[in-house]
Formats: sequence, C-alpha cells, structure tokens
Amino acid sequence: MPPAGQSLTQSVGRSIVALVSAVVVAALAWVLFVAYPGDLTDLFGVLLVVALLPAAVKLGTNVAESAFPSYNVAEVAVEGPITRSSGGGVISPPVGTDADDVVDQIEQADESAADALLVKLNTPGGEIVPSEDIRLAAERFDGPTVAYTTDVCASGGYDIASGCDELWARSGSIVGSIGVVGSRVNVADLADEVGVSYEQFTAGEFKDAGVPLKDISEDEREYLQGIVDDYYDDFVETVAEGRDMDPEAVRDTEARIYLGETAADLGLVDELGTRADVEDRIAQRLDEPVSVREFQPAVGLRGRLRGGAERVAYAFGAGVASVFDDADGFDFRL
Repeated sequence: MPPAGQSLTQSVGRSIVALVSAVVVAALAWVLFVAYPGDLTDLFGVLLVVALLPAAVKLGTNVAESAFPSYNVAEVAVEGPITRSSGGGVISPPVGTDADDVVDQIEQADESAADALLVKLNTPGGEIVPSEDIRLAAERFDGPTVAYTTDVCASGGYDIASGCDELWARSGSIVGSIGVVGSRVNVADLADEVGVSYEQFTAGEFKDAGVPLKDISEDEREYLQGIVDDYYDDFVETVAEGRDMDPEAVRDTEARIYLGETAADLGLVDELGTRADVEDRIAQRLDEPVSVREFQPAVGLRGRLRGGAERVAYAFGAGVASVFDDADGFDFRL
C-alpha cells in the first residue's frame, strides 16, 4: 500500500473532486430543468436532477481516479477455456474467457496509472489465435508483466504466460501441456445406419477435409496433421523465445502437464509462491509499495442476470471438450 500520508492525500483529493463534480452537475441540472422552466415541467426537472446525481458522482469519481490514482499495478484474469467470445445465455454460464475483453482490459491498464501488469491465469487453454492475442497484448504493455497461476496454466494459458516477464505458480498448480490438438467428430458409420448420405459440392481437393459425415482419407489425414504440426512448431518457438529456453527442451516436455515444483525444476516456471509473494516481487521490480486494481470487462444486463452461475467445468491441459467447427468439422486448439 502507498505511504499513509500519500494515501490520505489521494483519498481527500478524490473525495473533493467527486463532491465538486456532483455539486456542479446538480447545480447545472437545477438551472436547466427547474429554475428556468416555469410550469409543470418542474416536476420532471426534479426527477432529472435526481437521476443525474449518480452519473455525476460516477463521473467525478472517474476524474478523481485519474487525477489521484490509488493503484500502480493492474490485474487482469484469464479463467476458463479461452475463446473469441465467452458466449453464454441469460441463464447459462459463459463458456470461458473472452479474449477480446482481456485485450481491452490490458490496453486500458496500459493507458492508466498502472506501472506493472499482473496476469492471473487459471485456464486449460483454448482457441489458438485468441490465446495469441492476449499474449501479444501482455507483451505490448509498457512495464513489468508478471503472470501468476493458481490452479491450471496449460496450453493456451502457457502461451499467454510466455509473453510475460515472469511466471509464478503454486506447488500444486498444473503447468505445461505445450502442444496442439486437432480434432474432428466422425459420425460416418452412424449416418450409414440411419440412412443419411453425405453429398457436398466443393472446389478444391481439401475443401471438405475433416467433415464428420464422411470417412477421412489418408491424404486428408496427412494434410490436417501438417497444419497441427505447423501450429506446434510456432507454439514451441513462441515458448522458447518468451521463456528463453532451448526449443528442444520445450519439445522434450512432450506436451505433458507438471505440478508446480517439477515445472520450476524444468524451467517452465520462474518461482513458486503465494499471491502475497507475487506482489512482493512486483514491489521489488517497481522499487515501491504496490496497490493492485483489478480490471474487469463491462457487464451488461445478461451478464448481471447470470452473475451467480457457475462456469463450466474443464479438463486438464490442452483440451477442453472438442467442438467441431461449422465450416469444415475440424477444430484446432492449444
């Protein structure tokens, strides 16, 4: 936390700015909607004044936060399977982390008073490009970036961690799974049994490679495996560069998952410790006490209605339950 004197000054400053903003907006609203009109619209004017007060206080608080920041470390969380959009319905939970939301949070943090970024990871991985987008956003942050995993930092989660300056874990954390999954559902036999035939018109030999309603040919299998291998080569290169490891050492992990202590011995994790230890480390890097603010995505009505719902369960490592793509029936995931 900041020194007592500095904290008191910031608190008083924020309160004054927020109060002044509320008074100014209330006064302006009174003049425009109450004092100026001379008929029954006064009633609506009073209602408008009352309605504007919360917005005025919020505006003043935001201005005060900018003028007298109460934090120097921004925290963003990546929890659950990583997707382009977390989805979910009004009564159903989201299916994971919305990568675009996390990127926005990191960019907002970079433009704020934050001098360092703390990335909390509890994810088995997920979609490839969304995972890379979060990693690249962390790499662009102007200041020290420290990743900290609680339960799981696997696959796409580890891709994100490799874009941070340090990775911390607990001794019981699950870390690793540096690999790629390419999956498809094969329902060709079932389709035959129920009398469903597959007929599709395509241009290009491999346009319908991986479609679940037909058996895959050896040429298609080789083609799709080649894409998986290319993704894997890129993943290994990213980890080796980000973690300053030999690429062969990364390949030697064979996409296994490791407990925190073993992961640290292999160089996959920098340090083991608690959240307090991580904050102490950031304080050392900044050479000043730290105060953390958690950045969160804006939550709409649907998000508020489902706020108490549990997130979907997910498995270890590279792999969440596979969902085949509507376009070609083949799904790639870190």
